[in-house]
Amino acid sequence: MENNSTTQRHTSAFISLTFLFFMWGFMTVLNDILIPYMKEVFDLNHTKAMLIQFAFFGAYFIGSVIYFFVSVVYGDPINKIGYKKGIIIGLIISGLGSLLFYPAAQFHMYGFFLLASFVMGLGFTLLQIAANPYVAILGPEKSASSRLNLAQGFNSFGTTIGPIIGGYLIFKYFGDTAGSDAVKIPYLFFAVIFFLMAGLIKATKLPHFTNPDEAKTGFGALRYRQLIFGMIAIFMYVGGEVSIGSMMISYLGLEEIGGLMEIEASKYVSIYWGGQMIGRFLGAISLSKTKNKNAKYLGMFLIPTAAFIIIGITNGFGTALIYGVFLVINLAAFFLGKSLPHRTLYIFSFINIVLLIIALMNSGQVALWSIIAIGLFNSIMWSNIFALSIAGLGKYTSQGSSLLVMMILGGAILPVFQGLMADGYGVHSSFIIPVISYIYIAFYGLNGYKPKYSQSSGMDA
Repeated sequence: MENNSTTQRHTSAFISLTFLFFMWGFMTVLNDILIPYMKEVFDLNHTKAMLIQFAFFGAYFIGSVIYFFVSVVYGDPINKIGYKKGIIIGLIISGLGSLLFYPAAQFHMYGFFLLASFVMGLGFTLLQIAANPYVAILGPEKSASSRLNLAQGFNSFGTTIGPIIGGYLIFKYFGDTAGSDAVKIPYLFFAVIFFLMAGLIKATKLPHFTNPDEAKTGFGALRYRQLIFGMIAIFMYVGGEVSIGSMMISYLGLEEIGGLMEIEASKYVSIYWGGQMIGRFLGAISLSKTKNKNAKYLGMFLIPTAAFIIIGITNGFGTALIYGVFLVINLAAFFLGKSLPHRTLYIFSFINIVLLIIALMNSGQVALWSIIAIGLFNSIMWSNIFALSIAGLGKYTSQGSSLLVMMILGGAILPVFQGLMADGYGVHSSFIIPVISYIYIAFYGLNGYKPKYSQSSGMDA
């Protein structure tokens, strides 16, 4: 049992991290705005435009590989220096990456933009390695999925307003500037925010979890079946999510889908990412271990109701009524999940497979809303996969976390494949790519998550 003082410290630490989750969600989704912007400014095809995601998410892979091998040879770095220092270093690197957008625009070099995205991705890599397991261990293991869903809910708040603010700044407010100058001031401002956040985290008292005496070398984390299958699940989830978000503005611009202009389409991208926020807050409640069932059900009812009202006010109640159908399906799916992370995961995966098939076989509003609704069911996937994958890893938790973050590589690889598909067979047909992702995630929720420790699959140094 944790005493009241410990609980209060953990709660305070969790609250201080929510803005961190918000900010990296905001910055990550800006890539969905950068892709069509850079495509036009540099006259790129879909495949070359997707290199922005390749550089950004490729940094996750390279950074995580470096982290993993350092942990194999010298012991887990986060386990030695502490999660707080890891988060601060990640914020500083992210700030430096944001700063690089200014000279990239000044010299009008696409390769320079890719470098800036890569550096920012390196910073986010360390943030992901440190912050996700840190949130997971700030309380009982049984409620880790609930805490991660709540934290990721604030991450999704960033991804929800990111396309609106980013689309306005880049396509409209600074859109008349020459060359690629529209990104100069926004990213300079974001760099300042990252540096301020680093100072804020440094000044904040966070629970200090380190265990240098048990920081073993070797490949111990790879002995766990749930982690290995979870790595592939993270690859597929991030790849599918990013592919859909990256292609969405081009998709909504198709005459047979919506024929929308970029600034108008960015509002629908916001609804797509907003669905993740709604679902993650619902997931935090659904997967929590609260004994007050009435309060739990009330909270689960109020969140989609509030979402319906907000969408109605901002986008019209005709739009809200259409989206309301998916809100009801999402709520029903949570009840079918019975507060079990793995069960909720495979139910949501099956629903996304159905939505993609509907989108591929139709056009107009049916196809448009089928794709947008996927955000609702993507919601709990990252948190549930992450929590299921690191469950029971003990002293190998940070090493396991680095391996999971490594597989964010899916966000670099699958969008390029979808770009190739779009160039060869059309944007509409390219949405066959994420179907593969959700088929595997469904498997993970059905079977791959089951914990199993192998004595022979790895050796400590």
